[in-house]
Amino acid sequence: MSSGAVFLDRDGIINWRIAGGYVRSPAEFHFLPDIFPFLQGIRQLGLLSIVVTNQQGVAKGLLSAEELERIHEHMQRELTARLGFGVDAILVCTDAAESGSPRRKPQPGMLLEALDRWQLAPHTCWMVGDTPSDVLAGRRAGVRTILVGCDTAPEADFHVLDLQAALAIIAAHQRPPDLRHHL
Repeated sequence: MSSGAVFLDRDGIINWRIAGGYVRSPAEFHFLPDIFPFLQGIRQLGLLSIVVTNQQGVAKGLLSAEELERIHEHMQRELTARLGFGVDAILVCTDAAESGSPRRKPQPGMLLEALDRWQLAPHTCWMVGDTPSDVLAGRRAGVRTILVGCDTAPEADFHVLDLQAALAIIAAHQRPPDLRHHL
C-alpha cells in the first residue's frame, strides 16, 4: 500500500533533455545517473513513482504515439533490468502547447487524474520537475513541489541542485509511523 506518490517530469529528470528538440527514439533516450538511486529511495519510502510528461512532439508530427510508447517501454525495461522495477505509471499529454489542454502542464490535469485513480491525498504527494511549468502544475494540484536544477520558479516549495537533495527532502517530510497501534 502506498503512502503517497512522487510525480516526476520525464525530460530533464529521468533522462537527458535534448536542447531545442525531442527524444524521438529509444536510441536517443539516455538516463540521468541520479534517477536510479532516487527511484530506489522513493520505493523504500513506500511512495508510488508516477511520470507526468508533456510530449507535444506527437502533436507536431515529429514522432508517432507508437514511437513514444516504444520509448516508454524501453525506459521501463531498462529500469527493471537495473533496479528490479520500473515506475508505477506513465501519464502523457501529447497535446500542443497552444491547445489549451487541461492535462498539459502547467495545468494540473495529469496530476489530478493520478490523485483520483490511486485515491491519493495531495498532501502525501510531491511534484519533482526541472521547469516552472512542472512547479505550477504541482501547485495547482495541491501537492508539494521540488524544482531541480538552476531554473527559477519562486512558487516551488523547495529548490535543489540534484535528485539526491530532492530525495532527502521527501524523506525528511514523510510522516513517521503511528506507534500507538503497536503498544
